Order: sequence, then C-alpha cells, then structure tokens
Amino acid sequence: MKFMKLGSRPDTFYTTEAVRSVSSEVSSDLIIQVKGSRYMLHKFPLLSKCMRLQRICSESPETLQPQIIQLPDFPGGIEAFELCAKFCYGITITLSAYNIVAVRCAAEYLQMTEDVEKGNLVYKIEVFFNSCILHGWKDSIITLQSTKAFSLWSEDLGITSRCIESIASKVLTHPSKVSLSHSHSRRVQDDMSCNGAESQRHQQTIKGWWAEDIAELSIDLYWRTMIGIKSGGKIPSNLIGEALQVYASRWLPNISRKVKTNREATTASTSDSDSAGEVTSKHRLVLESLVSLLPSERGAVSCSFLLKLLKVANILNASSSSKMELARRVALQLEEARVSDLLIPCLSHSSDTLYDVDIVLTIFEQFMLQGQSPPTSPPRSKLGIERRRRSRSAENVDLEFQEARRSSSASHSSKLKVGRIVDGYLQETAKDVNLPLSKFIAIAETIPNISRPDHDDLYRAIDIYLKAHPELNKSERKRLCRILDCRKLSVEACMHAAQNEKLPLRVVVQVLFFEQSRAAATGAKVADLPSNIKALLASHNIDPSKPPGPLSTTTSIPADDEWSNPGIKSPKSRNSRLRTKVAGEDDLDENEMNRDGMGRPSKFKAFCALPRRPKRMFNKLLSINRSGSEKN
Repeated sequence: MKFMKLGSRPDTFYTTEAVRSVSSEVSSDLIIQVKGSRYMLHKFPLLSKCMRLQRICSESPETLQPQIIQLPDFPGGIEAFELCAKFCYGITITLSAYNIVAVRCAAEYLQMTEDVEKGNLVYKIEVFFNSCILHGWKDSIITLQSTKAFSLWSEDLGITSRCIESIASKVLTHPSKVSLSHSHSRRVQDDMSCNGAESQRHQQTIKGWWAEDIAELSIDLYWRTMIGIKSGGKIPSNLIGEALQVYASRWLPNISRKVKTNREATTASTSDSDSAGEVTSKHRLVLESLVSLLPSERGAVSCSFLLKLLKVANILNASSSSKMELARRVALQLEEARVSDLLIPCLSHSSDTLYDVDIVLTIFEQFMLQGQSPPTSPPRSKLGIERRRRSRSAENVDLEFQEARRSSSASHSSKLKVGRIVDGYLQETAKDVNLPLSKFIAIAETIPNISRPDHDDLYRAIDIYLKAHPELNKSERKRLCRILDCRKLSVEACMHAAQNEKLPLRVVVQVLFFEQSRAAATGAKVADLPSNIKALLASHNIDPSKPPGPLSTTTSIPADDEWSNPGIKSPKSRNSRLRTKVAGEDDLDENEMNRDGMGRPSKFKAFCALPRRPKRMFNKLLSINRSGSEKN
C-alpha cells in the first residue's frame, strides 16, 4: 500500500479539558469548533493556507478576544480537520488510501488551493492520488470504498469516477501487469502444483482474479464498477457471471433460515420488525442490482444460481419485474434445473401452499414460449421397398415435420428433460395437502404430450396426490386422471393402477383394455385382479382372463363415464388432424406390408380393445385414408 508523508515538525497537539491545542510560545487567537470538538489555534499558519478561514475572519470585527469560527458541516470530521491543521503548522502527517478521500474533501472545504499558496494541500493530494493511488489495485478499491462516507463531495471532485475507471481498466489487463494484494498473491502460490506447473484451479483463479477483491464494495459502487467492466467488452460473460456469484455469496447469505416469514412477522415486536425490515431492504437492493447485472448470454450463470436468486427474491418480496426476469432466465436453461431447486417456499398471505407453484408455473410457461419449433414426428418403420400412400395434405405436413426436424432436435431433447423435471416437481408438490387440484393440473399440462415418452412418473404424482387428498370427489378424481395417457404406462405401472382403489374405476377399465391388448400381443397372461374390478368388468360382459380380441365391438361405456384421453382425443386444429391422419396411414401401411398375418391379428386385437369413442374416430380416419388412396 502506498502512503505519503508531508511536513517535518513533530506532533505538538495535545488535549486539555476536552480542548485540543498546539504547543506554542504564542497564545492562541483562533477558536474553531468542528463536530462538537473545540480547537484553540493560531490565525497566521491557518489563514496563510485556508482561503475559507481568511474570508470568515475578514467578515468578522476584530476584537481582543480569540475569534470563534464554527464549522458544523465540515466533511471528514475532526480527524480530517486535524490533519489539515497539522499541515498548516508543518507537522508531519501521513496520507494513504484509507484517509486520502476525507482529507481531500476537507482541504477542498477549507479552499487550500494554489490560489492561496503554491504547493498547497489540494495540489499535493492530487499528485499523490493520480500517481500512486490510481496505479495500485488494492489502493484504488480501498479509496473507492472510503468515498461512501463522502458521496456528494467525492462525486463533485471526481474521485469516485476516477477510481471506478482505474479498477475497470485493471480488470481488462492481465494480472501480471497489476499490483495485486498480498492475500491474492498467497492464494496464487497455494494453487501452484508441486512440480511448478499451474493447476487447473490456478488457471481459473487467474481468469477471475479480480472478483473477490471488488466483492468488498457496497452494492451501488459495485454496480457502477461492473457496468464499467462490462462496457469494456473484453471480459467473457461467464467470468461476469462468476463474479456475480462471488458477490451474492458475500452479501446474500442463506437468509432463508434467518428471515422471518410474513406470517411470523406479524407477531414480532415493533423494534424487531424495524430492524428486520432494514436488513431486508438492503438485501432486496443487492438482489435487484445483481439481477440487472446478469449477462444476457445464455449459460453465463448456472440455472441453480438463478433459482437460488429467485428463492431469495421470493423471501425478500422483491419487485415483480425482478422475479419475472429471473423466471425468464431460468426458463432459458430449465433443462439444467434440479427439482430441489424448484421447491421455492411460499410466503404469501393469499396462499397456504407449502411451495410457490405460481412462479414455477410461470417458469414452465416461459420455457414453452421460447419460440421453439414443433416437435418432430416419430420415426416410421421401413420394411423393404417403401410403399406409403399419403394424401396431399399429409405430405405437406410431413414436409413441415422434416423442416422442424432439422431445426429443433436440440429443443425437443430439452423438452424431454423438462418433462422429467415437471413430473418430478409434481411428485414433490403433490404431498402438499393445500395444493389445489387446478394448480396441479395446470403444471402437468404445461408441457406437450410429446415431452412425456412414458407416463409412469406422472402416474406416481397422481397417486401421491390422491393419497394426500382423500377428500376429492368422483368428479375431481376424473378430472385429475384425464391428464394420464394409459397407453404410455409400463407393465408395472399398469398392474399397480389396476389394483389402485383410489383411481376411478373407469380409469382402471381403460388401463386393463390397453394392458390386455399388450399382453395378447406378447402372449403373456394378465395378472389376477381385485374383486371390485372383476365385478366392474363383468357388468360390461368383459372377461379379463381372455384376450381382448373376441370382445364385442358394441361393448360400450356410459357416456358420462367416457374419458377424453389426451393421447387419443379428437384433434381440434387442422395440423393436429393431419398428424392423426398420417399416424393412421402408417398403421394402415404396416398392416398391408404384413399380409402374411404375422402382425395384423395383434394390432387388430389392440384396436378392438380401445374404448368406443376412440374407435369411432379411428374408423372415420381409416375411411378417409382409403378414399384418398383410391383417388391416388
């Protein structure tokens, strides 16, 4: 650390009865009061260097008594004033990064400029500041920190801006050209490997060598410094993100265990509430400033860090704009998230849920609104010479799918990952007895059906929700189970669902239909069923011990109990209708290519095992396809 000594005389200031004086053979003729302290000094050495004191004394009438001057708004306090006074007496003073700002403001207040005397205090401080302080890394940071107590003076004198420019310019240079602090030099030596080569950790430290040092700044100065660093355009966004994480860990500790929730705060005392409110306001300012500094590049910070910020923002009741910005950024990297990071505590008075499902629902919705292309169509089988007959509309849809396949394979992969995350989140939140059914269904429906290759995890979430909410009536249980596609359940999940007494019986019937068709295709046997399920099947003339092939096509389920399964429901848009036609044509082509009877019986049995409503839809589609083929 750099320092400068001015003056050569020994220190002769002393205190007597709360009054500071200087040893001299001449009696004092000037009394100066600064911040409640009293100084008995002499006019000649002070007035010869301080223009302000000259003007005040000239405006006062001369008397035989010592003249009294009051300086209530003196910047820097008694320490800075005493250093200025000692300079006037020629007493040795020491200036460093810790006190240079206070003395510079005090000298400016007293107008100790070159107009009064050559080589005055203001000139000497400026030379030391520009030639030494701004050239040192640690000195610049300490000086910038000390400007906080004299913010207005420091801004007017340009001290703050010059320190920020100095720090930013040093960050943009290699650390070998910067005079680093002793603590950083020791960290670098500790990271050296035994053979003298630099370890990977050391190389990472070199890249972000500046992050820990500037993390000591207050948030307003840190924000301005980071803006200066980012404006240089030379620092990679990932290093900016790492620096923000260092600052967040320094000033945003794990306050979730310390900050009282809104429900608990109502019973706290007034003094405790005021103290906690002040701390919360400071943390909220830090959080919102960090959010505004986040790099715009995707992946500059980890998804886990963003979710931690969002969790803290929820606890601190940050602005809605900050929460939405964090939610949008999390959505860009949602495939990297962990379910545990998405469990954000809910502290709202308007909701009794354990976790804030609204903000997570917003994240899922933002993920689906990223402008990703439609998912690609499933691969089609090729046996020998391709003999596919499509209608003109189906060919157009296929061309669109081919184009989407080239542009959105990565997005489709991320959707599959997010689908697993959503189902894992549903399994955790389903345990909350206060979670409304509408919120559960809304979260489950945020991702498209293509993002769930199987529905086993979704079934587990539904089963957990039914166990945690035994008060659901029949209609609500039906509404819950509509999001489940029984065709995508594994054998184990189907057998569990077939014996799950909490599921509506009609869902069990549908599970059995698909499981029987699958068992018939593989030659396996259907496991024994509970008595209530057997009774239900018997009421519809269904024998579960026999394969579903012989089942009458007139077997039906009452209209009020039919299910609109998302995987087989009638499409409402033109594109979905065309995609369904393509899928129907593929099934038809495969049956035609297997005229030896190896594949057709099992598919026919599976078709007969479908509930009545999907069969009618498939019959209609088959007739459309046949008419189109005849035209071709």
